[in-house]
Amino acid sequence: METLWVAFITGLTTGGLSCMAVQGGLLASSLAGQIEQDVAQRAMQKKKAHTVSFSPRPALALPILAFLLAKLVAYTLMGALLGVLGSLFELTPAMRAVLLFGVGFFMLGNALRMLNVHPIFRYFSFEPPQAVRRWLRRTSREDHHWFTPLMLGALTVFIPCGVTQTMMALAVGTGSAAQGAAILFAFTLGTSPVFFGLAYLATSLGSRLEKHFNRVAAVLLIILAVVTVNSGLNLIGSPLSAENLSRNALKSFQPDAPNQVADASNTLTLQVRDDGYFPAELTARAGEPVTLQLVTENTFSCSRAFLIPALKVQRLLPATGTEIVEIPPQKAGTTLHFTCSMGMFTGTITFN
Repeated sequence: METLWVAFITGLTTGGLSCMAVQGGLLASSLAGQIEQDVAQRAMQKKKAHTVSFSPRPALALPILAFLLAKLVAYTLMGALLGVLGSLFELTPAMRAVLLFGVGFFMLGNALRMLNVHPIFRYFSFEPPQAVRRWLRRTSREDHHWFTPLMLGALTVFIPCGVTQTMMALAVGTGSAAQGAAILFAFTLGTSPVFFGLAYLATSLGSRLEKHFNRVAAVLLIILAVVTVNSGLNLIGSPLSAENLSRNALKSFQPDAPNQVADASNTLTLQVRDDGYFPAELTARAGEPVTLQLVTENTFSCSRAFLIPALKVQRLLPATGTEIVEIPPQKAGTTLHFTCSMGMFTGTITFN
């Protein structure tokens, strides 16, 4: 459930802007005929003094809603397909990390392209083949009713923005058609309010705002790219991730920071909650086997997918219960990093 909320909030905050930057022009062009009709109707109303006036806004809103509805259905089906593909092969933490690095690199390049930093970044633009683009442009100029935005909304599945591609990678990682569909449904639903508002504003005010949308979306993409790469670092247990760097810095300022120390039997207990692992820092005796107890209670976030990358330990924990992980003896000074399957929640076990 937590993963779905993360997907929804991501869509609501950054996904709408990013999707608007990539797909908004297509929607705006498909609405051009409708806008011209609205302007003509307004002019006719001014000539008829005794005619009850009406607002043309619903006529503009309906095609946008049709576009978003088709997009929601298409991405939900795509999520199910990606989940099935993910179930055909198991992604190791290293494979997930490489995927996140690739997605983060692509998102960063796409953001720099949107900012016109250098012509080389034009290669980061994900576009359909030229023949498909010509057909889309030709179709988008054809008028009138809801069918055109409905069809074009479904076709946006072939031109996903960088944020959407991150959610697609997450859907693959679930290995489940239902979970993959749910993730992309939640994400696309989250993008819809922002996308609707920006699309309505852009089609109403014209292309003057386009550069501002691109700049804002580019900055948000850069931030998300950094977060994505950082999640990849967590998945491989890198000490260079933001969480591990901040944790080490905190230790230097607070050497006596509280953490859990193993008992006489070298047993550690880790509380697995929706918002992470507690305590995040554990200490065990070196040279002895360690028993790690993972305790959940109504936990439904990605923290249930527990990983220790260095030991290739992967456990999907029950929503409520206790799971035991046996850790072999480690040398003094060793630090094992653990994380969730998304690289969002982390912690360490230090051996003394």
